[in-house]
Amino acid sequence: MVAQQKTEKIRQQELRQPDAFQRAGADARDWLMQRQKFLAIGAGVLVLGAVGVAIGSEVSKRGEEQASMALGQALTVLDRPVTGVDPVDPSATEPPFPTVQARDEEVVKQLAAFRKEHGGTRSATTAALPQAKAEFRLGKNDDALASLDVFLKGAPENDALRASALEGQGYAYEAKGDYAQAITSFEAMEKADTGEYLVGMGAYHKARMLILQGKKDEAAQVLSKIPTDHPNSAAARQATERMAVLAAEGVKVPTPAPPAATATDAGQP
Repeated sequence: MVAQQKTEKIRQQELRQPDAFQRAGADARDWLMQRQKFLAIGAGVLVLGAVGVAIGSEVSKRGEEQASMALGQALTVLDRPVTGVDPVDPSATEPPFPTVQARDEEVVKQLAAFRKEHGGTRSATTAALPQAKAEFRLGKNDDALASLDVFLKGAPENDALRASALEGQGYAYEAKGDYAQAITSFEAMEKADTGEYLVGMGAYHKARMLILQGKKDEAAQVLSKIPTDHPNSAAARQATERMAVLAAEGVKVPTPAPPAATATDAGQP
């Protein structure tokens, strides 16, 4: 019973010749005179092409800037409070939302319209992430997965938000009961640049899925490595708590190996 209570608590935290030369020279002059117009046109085309590229680049840049500003405006909906949940803002010009669900519905509406209007921009790709999170909170897991797929395919591999998107993807698969696919997402999350806050969480979530599949011994093996691989992290703390729950359930939990000693300069203590 205690183990179950702890488990529930943890879940909640959760890219030539001379004449020939003369003839050849004359022929060449005639050829050049005949072709001069065409050469000039060709050069003009090249110049125009370069100008076109420059104009296209500038238009694209302006489009990205406009989209970025529009996205910022669309996201202001997240700043509107929810009655009874967020503190009242006396300077607010718009009324608060009656419920969290109402706010998430408006977030999806605003961002879907934004992505349609600014499709092809980096901002549209970025917008797919908060839209997906709102869709997930609304219980629309398939919609959330579709939005997350757009973000993950369009965002650079080094985008700092990829880990968060992969985590959301894992959550959506978990909610659908597809724990195997969720593990795939969480393993990809663990390999991504997670930043300080999410470090180790991919492994932690993988362990959770293994537990849900009834593979508690395998989960204990995954959890036991987290404190060593990511010491002093939120994932390490949560892994330690989860191992305690497993131990209370009679699962043999490996003792975590001590963290590797930090390398020091030669001759220094």
